[in-house]
Amino acid sequence: MKDLSKLEQRIGVKFDNQDLLLQSLAHRSYLNENPSFQLDHNERLEFLGDAVLELIVTENLFKNYNSPEGELTNWRAALVNAKKLAEVAEEINLNDFVLLSRGEAKDTGRARQCILANAMEALIGAIYLDQGFEAVKIFIEKNILTHLPQILETGSYRDAKSVFQEEAQERVGITPSYEVLKEWGPDHAKHFKIGVFLESELVAEGEGSSKQEGQQQAAENALRVKEWNGNSK
Repeated sequence: MKDLSKLEQRIGVKFDNQDLLLQSLAHRSYLNENPSFQLDHNERLEFLGDAVLELIVTENLFKNYNSPEGELTNWRAALVNAKKLAEVAEEINLNDFVLLSRGEAKDTGRARQCILANAMEALIGAIYLDQGFEAVKIFIEKNILTHLPQILETGSYRDAKSVFQEEAQERVGITPSYEVLKEWGPDHAKHFKIGVFLESELVAEGEGSSKQEGQQQAAENALRVKEWNGNSK
């Protein structure tokens, strides 16, 4: 087992209950290979952490930005989505501590991104239970909300589906449509391949653990394929 004190130093949180920290790092696949592991996997902590993260980010945006609800919603989505959470997980070296099966440990790309994002949410849930609201608020402000200025500067908060629809309607007079091209995996870990079409033209594909995530990736890819940058007007 890895020395979790190094992770505690990295995140600036000393756990009273080490089991909470350990459980937040335990992927379901690890338990399948290690039935003697004394704790549950991290999915319940992930469920809690997701809600805590959304509340703290929402409160921060509400208090600090006098912007319309729609803009705040987009900014929040850019801060709490799987891609951003996986980036933050990499920054705090969480990848070095997550407990995975041998098969999952070899995986890279979007599957690993999803695992890291889920572990980040589980870690947030564990900090909340162990140290309380103020401590987890400090952690989120330090590691996640600090990304907001760059998000606002680059415009990366803009919803790709909305941008592609605006561009397609403006440039070619067509509203994009999305279709599930393929789906696989068990019910608790479904994966979808989504195609985005302009009438009969398949412009691009995207994948995700939900149809919505696949649609977003397909729209991002379609904007690159068409070289539409959201400034058609």
